[in-house]
Amino acid sequence: MPRFNYTAIDRDGKKTKGTLTAESPYVARKQLRLRSMHPTSVDQVSTGQQGKKALLSLLGKSNKNQIIEFTKQMATLLNSGIKLTEALSVLAVQVSDAQFQNAITDIRDRVVTGESLTDAMKDYSDYFDVIYISMVRVGEVTGYLGDNFAVIANFMEKRRQVESKVLTAMIYPAVLVTFCLIAILVLTIFVIPQIAEQIVRTGQELPWITSQLMNVGHVFTSWWLIVLIASVSLIVYTVKRFLRTQRGAILRDKFLLWLPMIGPLMKQRVVARFASTLSTLLGSGMSMSESLKVVSEVTGNSLMVRAVNQARERILAGADIATPLRDSGVIDPTIAHMVSVGEKSGELEKMLKNISDDLEASTDIVIERLSAAVEPLIIIVMAAVVGVIAYATLLPILEVSGSF
Repeated sequence: MPRFNYTAIDRDGKKTKGTLTAESPYVARKQLRLRSMHPTSVDQVSTGQQGKKALLSLLGKSNKNQIIEFTKQMATLLNSGIKLTEALSVLAVQVSDAQFQNAITDIRDRVVTGESLTDAMKDYSDYFDVIYISMVRVGEVTGYLGDNFAVIANFMEKRRQVESKVLTAMIYPAVLVTFCLIAILVLTIFVIPQIAEQIVRTGQELPWITSQLMNVGHVFTSWWLIVLIASVSLIVYTVKRFLRTQRGAILRDKFLLWLPMIGPLMKQRVVARFASTLSTLLGSGMSMSESLKVVSEVTGNSLMVRAVNQARERILAGADIATPLRDSGVIDPTIAHMVSVGEKSGELEKMLKNISDDLEASTDIVIERLSAAVEPLIIIVMAAVVGVIAYATLLPILEVSGSF
């Protein structure tokens, strides 16, 4: 739905600016009048501005920290007895990010006119994902909106901690690989060609390994680089198109789960996210079928999505959910059995929480072991590559020195 920037005069005669979503400028102006505001200008956000917003989001402009902080403060204010519209007004002033502030202001104005908080938040998917919206909807229906905001905040905080651990484990290897690539480029593009030129002038023949590295350097400094980049781009584009298909996604996820060391970590993360999300949604008061529908949209693994959808179909048919989870190839039989026990005993939410906690603790161990195995492996590979390049650099010099 299009988004519009507006300037309007409110009921107190003050000029206000903000953004809202509507089907057309006419509908946008109508929304403003329903809020007792007189619109002076309503302009649709251009594609370029939306692209800039997306770029800022990728760079961390609309980061998760401000969403978590907003959610925590909403929980505190609502549980203190403050009205929803007043809480939104207070937080709209406190938020430092202009775009997020406009979003909260628009949400507040729409709630004032009688629109539900859920419907108002739906138009800001950049900030509030499907889990967030679903739990807010349940909170509005049950009357425990403040409690649900607290649950959402805890859930988001927990997910951020897990993602932070994985990111931290990847930083050191990424730095090592980057420096290794820079060293290779400098040696093959600048150092070896200069040495080779001096050797050729003496009439000596270049060693095979040195001439091959010179060919690599020529690729990076000639039009062949354009051909290489175009070829790689075409391959990447083709692969990405294939991975968007259902078959491609399934093959990709099967391959990732099959990989040694990385596969077990990804499997634990997928199952932990499934268990944690489903437990949180059930705890917020959402029905099982609704919870499974939301979970299927956020698991991030096509095999798990298929299993969750099958489980939802079985629930609607009056059967159990453990069987399709067991057959998915992602969830271990032990965990599937625990889900079955929790389902039969009526304590599925508690069982899922225990599974999530155990898997996240186990994930920490897997990450530590993976880091301990990958870091020395990268160092060894780097040392071997740089050693070969150094050998190719020194070998012609040694041969020339020996010939005199």
